[in-house]
Amino acid sequence: SVSTQAPAEQESYSEYISDMSRPVPYTANPTTYRTKEFMVDDQRFATSRPDVITFMTEPLCDTLTLAGPIEVELMTAISSTDADFMVKVIDVYPEKFEYSKTARSYLKSDYPMSGYQLMIRGELFRGRFRKGFDNPLPFKPEEITPVNYTLYDVAHSFLPGHRLMIQIQSSWFPIIDRNPQKFIDTYHCGVEDFVMKQDIKIFHQQNAATRLLLPIVKKK
Repeated sequence: SVSTQAPAEQESYSEYISDMSRPVPYTANPTTYRTKEFMVDDQRFATSRPDVITFMTEPLCDTLTLAGPIEVELMTAISSTDADFMVKVIDVYPEKFEYSKTARSYLKSDYPMSGYQLMIRGELFRGRFRKGFDNPLPFKPEEITPVNYTLYDVAHSFLPGHRLMIQIQSSWFPIIDRNPQKFIDTYHCGVEDFVMKQDIKIFHQQNAATRLLLPIVKKK
């Protein structure tokens, strides 16, 4: 879950296998659907995948407004020497959500909006550049390592009854090229150089707490 409280567990993490032979697509139908509308695609297709981990709040009791950049602070350990990290911030609509009759008269689609998962911001970061783009570094396998980066500015209000969801994955294909998941020259490597499957842990424990710093607009 997503919480504003620091974790109490001494050891706690979520884990997934990043498989470059089956990368996470940027949309549910990447071979037939390549338009800018992917930025507002329903993310339920990703939630159902075993290589995407999901954290979510309880239904919100009040409006939550964000305005500004979102800071990502991951605490991770990987089984190889490089990895990508895709973090998505998502607005989850209520399970019984319906547009008003007036709004429905203007809509061109009857897509079911109950439980819709609207991505409001998402960005992929290549882990080797965690110390700067001029200083690429390999990971030490299985060592807990911080990976911090910034998601672009957002201006969005989560309404009461909605939920805030965070998704983390390690590919976003084909918008972002597949990472060989090994600290090598990605521009001159072949498929034979790939570590196709690697284990990725995202920690949420004392002294290694993954978190997002949200630009919350407070009411006066």
